[in-house]
Amino acid sequence: MSEFDPEKFEDKYVHYFTQLQQAYKRAFEQMNERYDSTLVHAIDQQVLNESEPFFEEPDGFRVELPPEPYDRLDGVPVARERFETVMEIYLDVLEESLAEELLE
Repeated sequence: MSEFDPEKFEDKYVHYFTQLQQAYKRAFEQMNERYDSTLVHAIDQQVLNESEPFFEEPDGFRVELPPEPYDRLDGVPVARERFETVMEIYLDVLEESLAEELLE
């Protein structure tokens, strides 16, 4: 793999699509092992499917969620507080996975 280029990441789906897929998959697998699989799957399919990863120097990767992520959950009864806790952890795992996949 070639060295990561922050400028190319602006057109990430052309230059880094495979690495993005791998990072999201790795994060899903890690979360699915540790947390309720129904909730993790719902977050993956109903929230993160509309997320957008960004790279900002010097901070690294961040993932922007769609508006009102809790309200996007359908068919998964979970308290907002529990969702927010798991979502925050998921974002940390995903951002770390993006860094591992694209920067290392």
